[in-house]
Amino acid sequence: MLLDPAVLPDGADADAVYTAFVEWAESTGIRLYPAQDEAVIEIVSGQNLILSTPTGTGKSLVAVAAHFAALVDGRRTYYTAPIKALVSEKFFSLVDVFGAENVGMVTGDSAVNADAPIVCCTAEILANLALREGSEADVGQVVMDEFHFYGDPDRGWAWQVPLLTLPQAQFVLMSATLGDVTQLASDLTRRTLRETAVVTGVERPVPLHFSYELTPIHETIDDLLHTDRAPVYIVHFSQSAAMERAQALASAKVATREQRDAIAELIGGFRFTTAFGKTLSRLLRMGIGVHHAGMLPKYRRLVEQLAQRGMLRVICGTDTLGVGINVPIRTVLLTALTKFDGTRMRQLNAREFHQIAGRAGRAGFDTAGTVVCQAPEHESENAAAIKKAGDDAKKRRKIIRKKAPDGFVSWGEPSFRKLIDSEPETLTSHMQITSAMMLNVIARGGDVFANMRALVYDNHEPRQKQRMLALRALGIYRTLRESGVVEDDADGIRLTVDLQPNFALNQPLSPFALAAFELLDPASPSSRWR
Repeated sequence: MLLDPAVLPDGADADAVYTAFVEWAESTGIRLYPAQDEAVIEIVSGQNLILSTPTGTGKSLVAVAAHFAALVDGRRTYYTAPIKALVSEKFFSLVDVFGAENVGMVTGDSAVNADAPIVCCTAEILANLALREGSEADVGQVVMDEFHFYGDPDRGWAWQVPLLTLPQAQFVLMSATLGDVTQLASDLTRRTLRETAVVTGVERPVPLHFSYELTPIHETIDDLLHTDRAPVYIVHFSQSAAMERAQALASAKVATREQRDAIAELIGGFRFTTAFGKTLSRLLRMGIGVHHAGMLPKYRRLVEQLAQRGMLRVICGTDTLGVGINVPIRTVLLTALTKFDGTRMRQLNAREFHQIAGRAGRAGFDTAGTVVCQAPEHESENAAAIKKAGDDAKKRRKIIRKKAPDGFVSWGEPSFRKLIDSEPETLTSHMQITSAMMLNVIARGGDVFANMRALVYDNHEPRQKQRMLALRALGIYRTLRESGVVEDDADGIRLTVDLQPNFALNQPLSPFALAAFELLDPASPSSRWR
């Protein structure tokens, strides 16, 4: 049943919007949780909302209510997510709710019905639009999913920029792992002149059971498969480790003959065109999935589709499945509590742990979820040796305990228990200034200096970092001017080239590349770039 904003007259009050939405939800068999009900009331009342509730508490339904309220009010509404797969999934979901004519999608690679009143896009797409058009942008509402990406060192700027540059919009910020949002809520109210409601601290509808296993990992997996705790997502922190685990499981009997036959029928004529694809095909037919960011999108999507149908008993992957994709997982098995973050090997923080653990147990599929932490290999081997020695004190004394390998970042059951009890850390700002951002601000026109100054000095960074951003902005501007991309005079700062609306330069030396285009002679035999 479609949710049609036309059922309400123009200018319908908040009570009418709330009642219409609740009646639609109940007609589809959904009864709102108290937290959902509170969130919807705040949204239809025109407030900003920060929704930080556990995975499985229905944040997606709150997003639908937000889009509905915006459409009734004649406002254009944007849904943003961190990855294209989630944007695509949400696009099709919203099409089912609001109809194809009301929903569009823009990912950078492609655009579908981009002028629709509801637009699904990556956070970077909206951030670039916000930089380019600011308060003049046709953005009446922003629903930002997986908002904990605000704290990502590389991409966090894209979640912050809309908050800084779209004062006309109503914001709905959602994640299961936000931590303390007091300052964020206060700043959002200051900028938008709307009150900001915070809904958090809700009890998870599908409880989680935690365990720490000392048995060898193949025994742990076998036990999970034979005690009705599949599907199991085995989480690794490198793509190669995930693939090695999947191949190691190929010798085990993961799926029954009937399950394997059903998978083969569903895969049908799907073309596995690469060497990896052929390996994946063999694994999938055994009920074993692989999922990580290094896979071709068509393979990753196939794994997700099979998992959504409950066809895969085991999925070996990285923490990419923790980013919002709606896949029913009963058990999460963590192979480690450490990861390489690009700089060093370190323990998981509370946010990362809860984001991964939260995938276990899905409302409507399970009555409970299971989170298992596999002990380090040397610890498991020591435990096995002690067990083998039994109560014989002489044998126990002879045991030579294995040590952790060189470079091992220590962790164990105390680390696991601490993470379970820890609240997600407060989000940390990671604002950036890049060439692409400055080009978009210049393209907006008006008082470019004032707009850049606001971006540099009125963000969520401490004063010292703001000064560094100012120096960075000055250096970029000088580079753009020297390369001839921009010019300034008494009338202000402007571009010397016409850029298409979605144009972006994301590399530090890209302005020089732009300036060099005119030096290339297309008639020259050496110019094969055409």
